[in-house]
Amino acid sequence: MVEKSGRPAYLQIVDDLSEQIRRGTLAPGDALPSIAQLGERYDVSASVIKSAVSVLRTQGLVVGQQGKGVFVSETPPAAGPADDIDNEVLAQLADMRRTLKELGDRLAALESTVFPKPKRSR
Repeated sequence: MVEKSGRPAYLQIVDDLSEQIRRGTLAPGDALPSIAQLGERYDVSASVIKSAVSVLRTQGLVVGQQGKGVFVSETPPAAGPADDIDNEVLAQLADMRRTLKELGDRLAALESTVFPKPKRSR
C-alpha cells in the first residue's frame, strides 16, 4: 500500500518494485504481477500502476511483451549517478503534474462561477 507522504503513488510503487528487482526478489525473466494484482496490492487504480510500469520500462528494469505481460529485464542497467538525476526529474515532473491539475481545478471553478450553467425549465 502506498503512503500519504506527498510523494506520488506511482513513484512509491516504482521505488518498491525497483528495490525488489535489485534485491532479486523479482529475478531477471520473472513476470510482474498483473495490473489488477498490483492495483490490489498497492490499493491504487490501474492508471497509477500503468504509470509506474512505464517508468520502470523507461529505466530499463522491465520489458513488455504484447499479450504476455511485463517481465524483469534480463540485463538490468547498472545503478549510477544518472539514476539520481532520473529520480529527480521524475519528482519534478510529478510536481508539475500536480500543479497543473490544481490549476485546472481552479480554472474549472472560476469558469463555473463566471459562466454558470443555465437552469433547465420544466
